[in-house]
Amino acid sequence: MENIEEQVQKLGAEAENEEDENFSEHRIITVDAGQSPERIDKYVTGKLVKVSRNRIQNSIKAGAVTVNGKVIKANYKVNPNDEIEVVIPRTMDPSKDLHADEMELDIRYEDDDLLVLHKPPGLVVHPGVGNPRGTLVNGLMHYFGFDSNLPSLKGNPENRPGLVHRIDKDTSGLMVIAKTEFAMSHLAKQFFDHTIHRRYQAIVWSQPDEEQGELECYIGRNPKNHRLQTVFLEDEAGKWSKTHWRLIQGLYYVSLMEFELETGRTHQIRVHSKHLGHPVFSDASYGGDKIRKGTVYTKYKQFVQNCFKICPRQALHAKELGFVHPTTGEEMMFKSDLPNDMAEVLEKWRNYVDAKKD
Repeated sequence: MENIEEQVQKLGAEAENEEDENFSEHRIITVDAGQSPERIDKYVTGKLVKVSRNRIQNSIKAGAVTVNGKVIKANYKVNPNDEIEVVIPRTMDPSKDLHADEMELDIRYEDDDLLVLHKPPGLVVHPGVGNPRGTLVNGLMHYFGFDSNLPSLKGNPENRPGLVHRIDKDTSGLMVIAKTEFAMSHLAKQFFDHTIHRRYQAIVWSQPDEEQGELECYIGRNPKNHRLQTVFLEDEAGKWSKTHWRLIQGLYYVSLMEFELETGRTHQIRVHSKHLGHPVFSDASYGGDKIRKGTVYTKYKQFVQNCFKICPRQALHAKELGFVHPTTGEEMMFKSDLPNDMAEVLEKWRNYVDAKKD
């Protein structure tokens, strides 16, 4: 029987899976018929729990607050029956202290508004049940040079690194971090509008018959295991998701594939890959840690097991990340090479296939 700590950790993991990879919340507020004129930032702040007026003002400035489908200015006064749509960054509970942990960060770009970094596999993005320390957020706290009792960063009164998205613990690749409230609001709106460019590469089992395609379906929590996600045919059980995929190199037993996200649901690529019949190589959660293609001979099994040892995590990498800079309006694009574990496994499979041909 599970003890209390194990039950709490299990519930915490399940609760975390309810969130998408994108850290934004969407709210629609209909103004009462008898409402008197009131500044929209004050009105919306009064309607949303634990959301500061500063955050609402930055969301308005970033174009993430609309009234009746139109972007408005901060001095707009609400009218009866207005329909207000708000996209705001989801943040960590400000009542919880965040500790600064020293760690080496692979930063690819940084300015006053944001930074782009490469997250290695095995690093949890943010603190949670079972992971209170040693996460990327803890490392960013140390990098920025503040802890919960130090002054705020300019433009970031909550004094916390601005997460606008995340990638799984055992997925490697590029992430963007907001350093100001305005940058966080602007980037969160881009993620919500699906205008962020995100391209992944993965080693998957087997080889698809087609060169490219797309998968559009609903993703929700697996009723048999709430820590995992699964595909549903109807929206009642999940959220709409869409992924574009392309075969880069087919090696019969495995393939190198490219995935471009149109939405950002939890475990989206891993779930879609499994649904396509090509689970991500070495993905223990979705069946990729077992032999899915090839013979049952001992020598082949040993070869595959050696590949699993080289890459003991899902072979998935966030290779490209593109967005519009919140302040300059410049279109930014970043690329990252495959990490060593994936590159080595891919080369072993290439050599294996070449040897079979000979």
